[in-house]
Amino acid sequence: MKSFFFQCLLGCALLAASLRTAAQVASVPAAPSAAQVPAAPPHDTTRTQALTADTRTLRQLDSLRRTTSAHLGQLQQELARVQATQATSQDVARLRQLRQEVAGLRAADSLRHAHARRYIDSLKLHARGYPVVVRQDTLFDVYTKLGPFRPRERAALIAQKVQRLQTDIGEFHPDSLRLTPAEQTTDLTYGEQVIQSISDNDALWMNVPRDSLARFYRARILGAVQHYRDTHSVSNLLKDVGLAALVLVVFYFVVRLVNGGFRWVELRLTEREETWFHGVKLGNYELFTPRRELDAALLLINLLRWTVILLIIYLVLPLLFSLFPGTQHMADTLLGYVLTPLRRMGLAVWHYLPDLVTILVIVTVFRYFLRGINFLKNEIQAGRLTIEGFYPDWANPTYQIIRVLVFAFLLVVIFPYLPGSDSPIFKGVSVFLGFLFTFGSAGSLSNIVAGLVLTYMRAYKLGDRVKIGDVTGDIIEKNLLVTRVRTIKNEEITIPNSTIMSSYTTNYSAAAPTRGLILHTTVTIGYDVAWQQVHKMLLAAAAQVPDLLPDPTPFVLQTSLDDYYVSYQLNAYTREASRQAVLYSLLHQHIQDQFNQAGVEIMSPHYRAVRDGNAPAMPEKGAGE
Repeated sequence: MKSFFFQCLLGCALLAASLRTAAQVASVPAAPSAAQVPAAPPHDTTRTQALTADTRTLRQLDSLRRTTSAHLGQLQQELARVQATQATSQDVARLRQLRQEVAGLRAADSLRHAHARRYIDSLKLHARGYPVVVRQDTLFDVYTKLGPFRPRERAALIAQKVQRLQTDIGEFHPDSLRLTPAEQTTDLTYGEQVIQSISDNDALWMNVPRDSLARFYRARILGAVQHYRDTHSVSNLLKDVGLAALVLVVFYFVVRLVNGGFRWVELRLTEREETWFHGVKLGNYELFTPRRELDAALLLINLLRWTVILLIIYLVLPLLFSLFPGTQHMADTLLGYVLTPLRRMGLAVWHYLPDLVTILVIVTVFRYFLRGINFLKNEIQAGRLTIEGFYPDWANPTYQIIRVLVFAFLLVVIFPYLPGSDSPIFKGVSVFLGFLFTFGSAGSLSNIVAGLVLTYMRAYKLGDRVKIGDVTGDIIEKNLLVTRVRTIKNEEITIPNSTIMSSYTTNYSAAAPTRGLILHTTVTIGYDVAWQQVHKMLLAAAAQVPDLLPDPTPFVLQTSLDDYYVSYQLNAYTREASRQAVLYSLLHQHIQDQFNQAGVEIMSPHYRAVRDGNAPAMPEKGAGE
């Protein structure tokens, strides 16, 4: 109940504030206007001078017309006097001459009128008059100068006089608004006050007789004055107050109905909590419990309720404003706040449709082009398509490079069709982001270039056992930025590609599947043991290791003859590069077993054999079994 009273209080406060603001504004509804031309700025000097210069020719033509009319009148009077007297031969000649002069003047006047008509028609193509605007209502336009008053000044004076007629406290008598013909103008007067003077140039500009134009202006001014007085009468204001009260009553019951409907929905949701709400889970994580889900639904309903109420208030305000003459323009303004943006958005979308269709066509073409490139990539990776000098492991990185280039080219092609692409702000943001990308990714770009070089160098591939610097392990991931290696201790080490390019890389798996990887280890044996025996024991030990290949056969190299011992290097082939640690351990075990069984000591680089009768430094027979 408190919430309902708060909503009503909010609505009434908004209405009261709006009506209080509108009480200071006076407005008139738009009466039918002769020309809907926007009001000119109050000090449009350039436009006033141009329109005055354009009408100077008309004034010159009008001056010639008045001179011709005066001369024509004199000739017609003389012609009538001659015709009234007794005709003599001399009078007949004069009569013929007068008739010829009258015909010539009329022909010249007709030509001047046609010339003025054509000149006015040409001016109408680019000239705009000054509107007579009375309380935001345009009555008519003024195009010509009259006496010392320019068109802008004439329009302002007429508007001021009409407003004084509207707000005059005394009773307005329409019959007192009269037209008074004069020699060169027709004056529109109310009592002793001249409201407007209509000249022959005004009539010529509007292409109507002067009397007809004067009657039209009188009807426009009379309609504006009567409409203003009628709408601001006491009876009309009382009727508007009654309608406003009715609107407020309807608003009150509509708000109650909306609150009741939303309250019923909330009660239904609360009653069906266990039936309708089961919670939301993401895997094993419960994102929303049933209670949280209900609270979220109630929150959304409450927000929707307030949105509907505020929308009702927003629609009621223009309706109330439209009831009172002083606030009718505010109704259009409030509705314009919503309708104008929606109309602009709709027009913008409609005008953008051709560019949008162009973008869709371009994107579709590029999409199918990438599909074709992806098909070729899959065929090369699967080995169904071979290109000489192009390895299958190059297919995916090459496709990624082509895709980046295609997307960059696509962006360049569709950029002119993007909305706002020509605006300076859009261009400035694009340049700013380009600078950020350039200076912020200097190190990343070096890694990307190094990654591309490593890809096409084929230094290693996924799963290879490699040694990069001091790191030995298997390649588990490689991309344009880094390479990840897992050591035999299950340590994952991330190495930037630029670091790999600046150091050396040993690949143990490259030749292992075909030619085999040679495992080698060195033992030092004294000179008292025959080298043939040592060779035999080392080869026997290699033959006992399961993953060492019998073919190619293992071999022994005597790498040095030192002061106290001989260095023997055992070399054996294997295809299991990733099991080096285990194979080395097994090989060393079998070497120890072979030498122990033969009673031969394995001398270390700094071991000295002292022959003083003591037992030799070797395990007892059977100790290694």
